Amino acid sequence: MELTAVLTPASEGGYVALNPETGTTTQGETIEEALLNLREATALYLEEFPLVYAGRPLLTSFYLPDRA
Repeated sequence: MELTAVLTPASEGGYVALNPETGTTTQGETIEEALLNLREATALYLEEFPLVYAGRPLLTSFYLPDRA
């Protein structure tokens, strides 16, 4: 099963990892550790709450105007 991982740098160091299909979130000191933790957390989540696959998510970005 292919799922999405969104990683963002954490203010205290390391990375926060999010799987938007399930809402699972975790962290790690490195990208690799954050992904490993996310795989584990998502697998545990899916044991209790199976995912009804609705297709691949669309990932895009948008900008907000700067506030002056």
